[in-house]
Amino acid sequence: MKKTYTNFLKFGMLMVCFAIKLTVVCLNAQSKVNWDDRASGTWPIETRQIGIKSTKDASIQQSYLYQSKSKEKRPLIISLHTWGGNFTQRDPLLKYCMQADVNYLHPDFRGPNKRPEAAGSELVIQDIDDAIQWALDSLQVDLHQIHVVGVSGGGFACGLMYMRSKHPIKSFHAFVGIYNLEDWYYESLGRKNGYANDIVRITGGQNDKPNFEEARKRSVLLMPTPIKQRKEATLHIYAGINDGYTGSVPISHSLELYNKVVKDFDKNASKQLIPLVDSYTLLKRRISPNFQVEPKAFMGRDIIYRKQYDNKVEVIIFDGGHEMPVENLLERIF
Repeated sequence: MKKTYTNFLKFGMLMVCFAIKLTVVCLNAQSKVNWDDRASGTWPIETRQIGIKSTKDASIQQSYLYQSKSKEKRPLIISLHTWGGNFTQRDPLLKYCMQADVNYLHPDFRGPNKRPEAAGSELVIQDIDDAIQWALDSLQVDLHQIHVVGVSGGGFACGLMYMRSKHPIKSFHAFVGIYNLEDWYYESLGRKNGYANDIVRITGGQNDKPNFEEARKRSVLLMPTPIKQRKEATLHIYAGINDGYTGSVPISHSLELYNKVVKDFDKNASKQLIPLVDSYTLLKRRISPNFQVEPKAFMGRDIIYRKQYDNKVEVIIFDGGHEMPVENLLERIF
């Protein structure tokens, strides 16, 4: 009887230890940001969920809103969900918008990129424009302070809005975005991460292959840059140097988009372009001999490489992976 009781105590202690370890693991997991997390976040009571009617097909797209408490006109931040997420997923940018008391929208635009209606479709572009228009009609918005931010699939959507939005947006901040869907199909196929199948589905492909014409149609890199509409805007392209190694999107997407937009603005801006040798070396060695690292110069991270054109277009390759650093991005926006 005594032996049975002793074994019972040992079993109980083991279960307690297991529960403690499980709790620690869960807390650590919650403290990290997965930039393509499909799970819903817990939204604070200061926010509310709204429905925005599409002017394209009359469907209702949901959004989370934080409305500035100020009676004066305040900036507007449009924060775009990731490739596999939707408007409910956690967004670390929200807390900084609340602290600064700026208007904030986290809209849905056809949900995860797994069907033709999503992933850069005409419906998506209109959904985001409709969200901005709703804010202009319903909130006290400073028309000179409208900013779009996105990470991963949100970076892709941010690039789309730079190319296609009708609104006078002041700045676009695209982190670790996908800008060439055809390239990303092959890159994802090699990495066996599932995104290749998404591209097949969204483009209406067959026999496990995408419709490449549709993939090119939806690719930011292949869209004409609206030079006249973006003369007063700024495009900021960010990527973690290790993405493509530890993440799903090689930095070549960001480097190529920067060069494309700069050349569209000025065909003679050769000094502001990223030389091929720099791109090649960054991809191969994850460092450039032609650029001195700037320690802790970007949201608490080292800048590995930076290029800028005429205060209109900027690319920053920072020390990190497939992510947006969780420091306060608003300090760069305002």
